Amino acid sequence: MSSASSAPPRPDTTAPSRYRWVVLLLCWAGFTMTSVDRSTWGPASPAVSESWGVPLSALGIFATCYFIGYAISNAIGGFLTDWVGSRLVLGVSLLASGSLMVAFGSTASVPVGLAVQAAIGLFAGVEFSAGMKLITTWMPAQEIGRASGIFMTATSLGTVVANAVVPTLSSSAGWGASYHFFGSVTVVLAVLCAVFLRNGPVTAEPDVSAEQSVRRRALPDIRPLARNRDLLLLGAAGFGGLWGTYGFVTWSNTLMIKGSGIDPVDAGIVVVIFSSVAVVVKPLMGWITDRLGYGMRLPTMAILLLFSATLLVFGSLHSYAWFLLVAPLLGIGAYAYSTLTAAMIPVLSGTRLAGSAAGACNAVWQLGSVTVPAVIGPVFSATGSFRAAFAVLAVGPFLGAAVLLGVRDDRPGHTARTSELSAQTERTSPGPSERSLYLPDTAHNSLN
Repeated sequence: MSSASSAPPRPDTTAPSRYRWVVLLLCWAGFTMTSVDRSTWGPASPAVSESWGVPLSALGIFATCYFIGYAISNAIGGFLTDWVGSRLVLGVSLLASGSLMVAFGSTASVPVGLAVQAAIGLFAGVEFSAGMKLITTWMPAQEIGRASGIFMTATSLGTVVANAVVPTLSSSAGWGASYHFFGSVTVVLAVLCAVFLRNGPVTAEPDVSAEQSVRRRALPDIRPLARNRDLLLLGAAGFGGLWGTYGFVTWSNTLMIKGSGIDPVDAGIVVVIFSSVAVVVKPLMGWITDRLGYGMRLPTMAILLLFSATLLVFGSLHSYAWFLLVAPLLGIGAYAYSTLTAAMIPVLSGTRLAGSAAGACNAVWQLGSVTVPAVIGPVFSATGSFRAAFAVLAVGPFLGAAVLLGVRDDRPGHTARTSELSAQTERTSPGPSERSLYLPDTAHNSLN
């Protein structure tokens, strides 16, 4: 590894290196495994409840602890990646989160289990920023949109894999086997990333002056973002969307099993179908909205309203056949909006603060993931009602759609004010030499 002949090639400044596809593959694989690790709790939780004697109402606390760590590291992940480099952050993230997954599979203490879940989330949360930084520094500008779209399918694929594997593995070898298996795969990926990944050229430009390097490493002035009302409303809308999405991912297995008597393997199949839709709908949604020319605000509102309505419908069902039938439509509502809310960020923040805005918005959005698991359990325990639990989930995307009414119109022909306000943000933002800290505009079209 230390010799020049054994190191992966550096990208050429005039022609893209084929090594960029190795980078994309490893980043995607790592992000997929951390997504699998995150999604394992949903199908494993009923077995954990029986094994540990944890009441149903308390199961959501484990997911909440994970998402607390995840939200914190999302907020700081971009800064950490720029500071120490994507390769180191990615490798440490995978190694630590995988090792902690293995440890959780052997845990028999509830307090220790809660602490380990929080630690897994803390290390896994920086994976997104590190992966996107590597992709945007190795990929040419014209390929970043496609590459980031492929990268972001990992979040949905992780749910598919977990729900396809965990119920069967738990029934045959115990719930801990799932954590041991997925954790071990994550550790192996950490080793592969350490061996084959290299930081992109933006982090190692030889002809940059010392003064420019210091300015590039300086933290951006994010005060203009705090005064951007539209961006704050977008954060609230994403919070509502993720309230519904991750509330369903975390609780749907248990609710179908306990509330409707569905077999655990069958419940896992329903969630697999629900999540599989996202693999197609995420990269497709941006293309459709561009073709329609209605901007992103109105389609996002429509999708969130569809999501809220289908959650209410799903909560009124009790038949496995109907669960299978509604799952694809629910998956469209649960995942299609995220591509659009992410693409709205640079429009509302201005180009120079797009990176900081994306990190801040994603941190706020993840708070929906943090709070909803701890709410749904007590609701179901108190009411015993499958319908009531899903009605609470449906509130999030409905309010998210309502909040977007206050965001300025982004349709073509209505963007003059957008340009003016973005320019105001630009004037109070860091200078041109700091542009390399942020992702190119095209990268944001496929985030989360």
